[in-house]
Amino acid sequence: MMKRTAEQLREDCIAIWQAGVDAVRPEVLLPRVVRVDGEQLSIANKTFDLGKVRRIVVVGAGKAGAAMAEALEECLGLPLMKAKDVIGWVNVPEDCVKELSCVHLNGARPAGVNEPTEAGVEGTEKILELVRSLQGEDLGIVLISGGGSALLPAPIEGISLEQKQAITRWLSSRGATIQEMNAVRKQLSLIKGGGLAEACRQGELISLILSDVTGDPLEVIASGPTVPDTSTPQQALAILQTYQASEADWFPQVQAVLQQKQTESGESTKPTLYPQVTNCLIGSNATAVEAAGEEAKRRGYHPLCRSAQEPEGEAEEVGRQLARAAHQLQVQQDMEFPGLESGYDCLISGGEPIVKLAPAGERGKGGRNQQLVLAALEELLPDQVQEMAFLSGGTDGEDGPTNAAGAIFDHELATAVRTKGLDPQDFLKRNDAYHFFEPLGGLLITGPTNTNVMDIRVIVSQG
Repeated sequence: MMKRTAEQLREDCIAIWQAGVDAVRPEVLLPRVVRVDGEQLSIANKTFDLGKVRRIVVVGAGKAGAAMAEALEECLGLPLMKAKDVIGWVNVPEDCVKELSCVHLNGARPAGVNEPTEAGVEGTEKILELVRSLQGEDLGIVLISGGGSALLPAPIEGISLEQKQAITRWLSSRGATIQEMNAVRKQLSLIKGGGLAEACRQGELISLILSDVTGDPLEVIASGPTVPDTSTPQQALAILQTYQASEADWFPQVQAVLQQKQTESGESTKPTLYPQVTNCLIGSNATAVEAAGEEAKRRGYHPLCRSAQEPEGEAEEVGRQLARAAHQLQVQQDMEFPGLESGYDCLISGGEPIVKLAPAGERGKGGRNQQLVLAALEELLPDQVQEMAFLSGGTDGEDGPTNAAGAIFDHELATAVRTKGLDPQDFLKRNDAYHFFEPLGGLLITGPTNTNVMDIRVIVSQG
């Protein structure tokens, strides 16, 4: 095989990542599970006689919400939507708002600010109102994707929006996993942890879910608004105490509310069943990783593909582990990365590591993907970045509070780092990877992708 140039390796790396993102776009996924055939509407594994359906209501939330709603309207078609008086409300980031035929897209938070807002609260009240209005002959379609937790704020009595914002910031800055954060959120919400399902007294709900969580547990994705909750107030308190939340001024009030809720719920932890709800997973990180692998093969690589099934650790450690795997690809020796035997020249992995933030006064600008790539670069410097490219990017096009999806480095960028005498560790400890990569041309900037299935990392090597 002809030797690839440095430019080709970089181009391939980005194209392989992009193929993974494209595979989980709602306009690709929705037509696979929503079909209209005459008087029959098929959604997932259920078929409805349209002659018996009075109206259709669409609700939802998430970073992919706008694209999911648009794709759903395309699948249903305008004649059917008019005949069934389709109405809807979906909470999305402000930069995803657009005009649709029947479904209203509500800007529930600013772009890049992944926390609850007053606009989100108002939108969530509208969503609950629509679901409560369903009658026996009505069908509700729920569109759920990653980012839905922040876009569906509905604080329970005794908890303010400001307190929920503070809790989100506290847990996020201290490296809590999405599973831990959502366990707390569910206990303080009217809609999460099955709250949306409970609002449906009649009619039927079909929930179409795009996963952004390792292992795809439905009760964790967007905090499971249509899924029975297995968490408890006691567990939420334990998580808060693990991250020293007792130091926060909001903790006594939150503790009192959770303790009261635990007393009222008693000792039973058996989740409520929702026979009127069908939950269907339509796409995940594994879907994206598999598609990226197919693109790598099309470009002549021999890839090893893995999607994390358990929560990952800190971004720096994941980056260093992948850096060692990148070196292993180059030297073609069996080393410490399991399963990466000689012969592979491409590694594609998916997941979502955590980042522990530096104190606010020292903190720079960046996100978990940029932090991961910078840690990998540091591990490989000074002389192991040869004939390879290394990329990590969020499939939603957002990486932390930045305009970048992630970052990429290759031999040319590593050479520039050495020439300029830059110290990656200094930028790492300040969470300032953005300002490290920006002048070097190492940022991956895509804009919002209108989908969200965690992160994809791609390493290509000359082998």
